[in-house]
Amino acid sequence: MRFSYTLGGLMSTYAVLAAPAPAPVANPMPMPMPTPPGIPSSSSAKSQLASLTVKAAVDDGKYERDLFPTWDTITGTCNTREYVLKRDGTGVVVGSDCYPTSGTWTSPYDGGKWTAPSDVDIDHMVPLKNAWISGANAWTTSKREQFANDIDRPQLWAVTDNVNSSKGDKSPDAWKPPLASFYCTYARAYIAVKSYWELSITSAEKSALSDMLNTC
Repeated sequence: MRFSYTLGGLMSTYAVLAAPAPAPVANPMPMPMPTPPGIPSSSSAKSQLASLTVKAAVDDGKYERDLFPTWDTITGTCNTREYVLKRDGTGVVVGSDCYPTSGTWTSPYDGGKWTAPSDVDIDHMVPLKNAWISGANAWTTSKREQFANDIDRPQLWAVTDNVNSSKGDKSPDAWKPPLASFYCTYARAYIAVKSYWELSITSAEKSALSDMLNTC
């Protein structure tokens, strides 16, 4: 069989073979995750966990959401929810009533990104009912209000609304955030809140938190 090559054909083939590979496309910079104050290091969290009182939860059947008043005015016209939305969002612009008119929120629990504040809930890291059954039932309403509006510790998080709904009042032995990469931070924050407010944990809670700290 005879083969015939033209100079143009050879040059064209060479050009294809010699063409440089396209440069990889850089991944877009991830949105920064919110970082509420007071998250301890993993070693400090382990020490705090070891110091928590472990005992069975006591549900007296008297828990009501209104026993933990929210949302307080934090500064100016901003209540607790609006304060956290502004703190944890990116490029947040608010009106005279402090309600966000624009901004972007990245939910650390699931990585969801939102531009409408109505898609974002403010989650209590330690759920209010969990606090009730682990010691807060003995507190005054004033102290429970401080707990429910605590912006000085990692108790309040801006997260995807339906993820917050799925968590409900569950402790870490019954619910964990969808992103396993967030387990370490979640456990450290949860322990810090329980430690500061001197709330007890169950043995199942402690085991789950210990496992989560092992991912740090």
